[in-house]
Amino acid sequence: MSHFIIIGAGQAGATLAETLRKKGHTGAITMIGTEPHPPYQRPPLSKAYLLGDMALERLFLRPEAWYGEHDVTLREGCTAEAIDPKAQTVTLSTGEVLSYDKLALTTGAEPHRLPARIGGNLTGVYTVRSLADVEAMKPEFVAGRKVLIIGGGYIGLEAAAVAAKLGLKPTLVEMADRILQRVAAPETSDYFRTLHKSHGVEIIEGVGVEALLGEGRITGARLTDGREIAVDFAIVGVGVAPRISLAEATGLAIENGIKTNAQAQTSNPNIYAAGDCASTPLNGAQVRIESVGNAIDQAEIVAVNMMGGAEAYTPKPWFWSDQFDVKLQIAGLNTGYDRVVVRDSVSHWYYKGNTLLAVDAMNDPRAYMVGKRLIESGRSPAPEMVADQGIDLKTIMAAG
Repeated sequence: MSHFIIIGAGQAGATLAETLRKKGHTGAITMIGTEPHPPYQRPPLSKAYLLGDMALERLFLRPEAWYGEHDVTLREGCTAEAIDPKAQTVTLSTGEVLSYDKLALTTGAEPHRLPARIGGNLTGVYTVRSLADVEAMKPEFVAGRKVLIIGGGYIGLEAAAVAAKLGLKPTLVEMADRILQRVAAPETSDYFRTLHKSHGVEIIEGVGVEALLGEGRITGARLTDGREIAVDFAIVGVGVAPRISLAEATGLAIENGIKTNAQAQTSNPNIYAAGDCASTPLNGAQVRIESVGNAIDQAEIVAVNMMGGAEAYTPKPWFWSDQFDVKLQIAGLNTGYDRVVVRDSVSHWYYKGNTLLAVDAMNDPRAYMVGKRLIESGRSPAPEMVADQGIDLKTIMAAG
């Protein structure tokens, strides 16, 4: 009987195991996860869970009993130390050696940390990626305390929103010229800057952190413009890197993550990859899409192909972010845009020439759905039509 091993127990790994069973795989499935928990949702960690609005059990993608009930061996708190692709074995941190017929890498990503030489290892400096990260920082969230948030991407902005809602005094520092510079247009940056400032978040742009200050524990920060600020703790949100060390040691091709083909196979045909660790071909490049939607969709394709299929994965990117009372929904990828059309609903439509690439919709689910359907069907309404506030979304959808 065949044995499939999944290394990584996050969204992609859990989806893969579930899909294998749904599609009728009757062989053994072993999932190896480094954390001492069953697979859980990551997006609520920096939002609902940190706010105290979500119980731990609700984070879990499936109750722990589900894995036994579906004959999935879940190895919690265990690490895959080595893969021998010729022998088709995985060596675990326990010393066990497991044989596999097909293997999937769903190892995810890990947050960038500040270097120790500038105080990155001081007590009171946190990242936001795992349940352990959030549990460690939770006691710091006491009304009136000063928190420094380093990085003006979505993770940083979400952490700032939670801090402000809990009565803390957040200061967010972004080294780039503007928040969200890497992922969004100036119009979207302006929208969220205004939103955060209206809730008491201090935003400092175009300035970096020269050093975190303190003896043992952080007490302040010196910025690159020379000013010093006092803080009680800090959150670092400066992006993530794919976890590729195991794949590299195995000799798998690496290109912006673990390189996969359209069928989500790595350079070894018996090893697949999905989720934040994997890059997939799109428009002539290997792209990594860090989102729940991508992890789910790619893992479902991996399940089919591990069982003998040959389905190609076509990414349909979508993302979301919750900040204060605003739900941002994003459809598509805005890479290469040269024009942004603003609808006063509020939504921002990214174009390259006359081709619609992406939509940012703020508390506007209808604009998001229309944009998503248009992008996924390869249709592009004229930018002038989208810009005309007198033309409704239904007409735009029909004309695209």
